[in-house]
Amino acid sequence: MDHEKKTDLETIILGEVQLLLAEKRTSLAAMRTGIAVFALPLAVISILIATSKYYDVTQHVMYLLMPLLFLCGSLFLLGSYLIIRSMIRLRRHDKHISAIKREQNTLAEFIY
Repeated sequence: MDHEKKTDLETIILGEVQLLLAEKRTSLAAMRTGIAVFALPLAVISILIATSKYYDVTQHVMYLLMPLLFLCGSLFLLGSYLIIRSMIRLRRHDKHISAIKREQNTLAEFIY
């Protein structure tokens, strides 16, 4: 009976670690999305700078440039938010997994 309880506890702990690793993968996917969203405004601004000799900002394209720069700024902030949030969550998941490894010496060799 005692062996059965120990096996059930190990199963629950391994399930908890699997759940934490799944959440960690989700955080990594959010970070990847944040990096992509973060890079898009940088590419747009690079193209605008590279082609700036072909237009006059002060007269003809200011009404188009301001909303575009606002959109780029918003995407920059959204990408930064996603990256920072996912880094915080990754750290929290790693700490939780480390705590489980410290508490469960018999399962520590199976948990990365």
